[in-house]
Amino acid sequence: MTTVLVTGANGLLGQKLVALLQADAAINVIATARKPVSYAMARGRFEVMDIANAALTDAVIAAHRPAIVINTAAMTNVDQCETQREACWAANVAGVQHLIAACEKINAHLIHVSTDFIFDGSHGPLAENALPAPVNFYGESKLAGEKLIEQSKLRWAILRTVLVYGINADLSRSNIVLWVKKSLEDGKAIRVVDDQWRTPTLAEDLAMGCYLATKKKATGIFHISGSEMMTPYDIAIQTAQFFQLDTSLIERTDSTQFTQPARRPPKTGFVIDKARRELGYAPHTFQQGLAVLASQMK
Repeated sequence: MTTVLVTGANGLLGQKLVALLQADAAINVIATARKPVSYAMARGRFEVMDIANAALTDAVIAAHRPAIVINTAAMTNVDQCETQREACWAANVAGVQHLIAACEKINAHLIHVSTDFIFDGSHGPLAENALPAPVNFYGESKLAGEKLIEQSKLRWAILRTVLVYGINADLSRSNIVLWVKKSLEDGKAIRVVDDQWRTPTLAEDLAMGCYLATKKKATGIFHISGSEMMTPYDIAIQTAQFFQLDTSLIERTDSTQFTQPARRPPKTGFVIDKARRELGYAPHTFQQGLAVLASQMK
């Protein structure tokens, strides 16, 4: 039985990943988060753990001695990261340092989730060897976390992802698909940018990427995302059409029309050939992803 500890177990990815790990009889899952989880765990156990707290992180990891730690915990609200830099650094950099220190003591394998926002957005889709150059503080913090892991004595894997969407029981934060669906259901007109490109990622696919990396004890950097390059406007139109909502409420605009604290990279998106080849990763299409969401909403 392999013990796998998951941080950020209350998040969208964390919940999907804990469910996937619990379904594998060969894995003993330890779910951790800053607050108790909002869902019932069929197997394994839950521990309160905030990775920004070094002593607590060390104590929980020392008590359970996991073979693998999967870090899904992060401050991911890009604008909040820009305006609340200390909190962002505590979660995304200091937290990673605390995990590394605790993992090094027990020789655990660390699998860490990172982001396309470490890139400047000058071109895409991007392979794993593309050169990082973040344009906002969130990207800077996530890149700093990656560098700490690369410089550590651990066996490690970094899984970068793009624009994750999905649904779970207690979603404190929305995502683009849910926002579009709810706005149109409420009859609200929305303005959506058509000058940024991403490869949107179903939360279940990202969880599967983490699971495959766990089972294969993968090391190195992997790009884990959807396979289709889309703009937020494309995403909004396809979401509206799938759920039979009024597309005339969607206005095409560009990013110059919005003033946000943090800059966004114009074009990212990922080349996922390495993950397909080495992990057996096979993401849903965006239409299939919407169908997964629709079935869960019933």
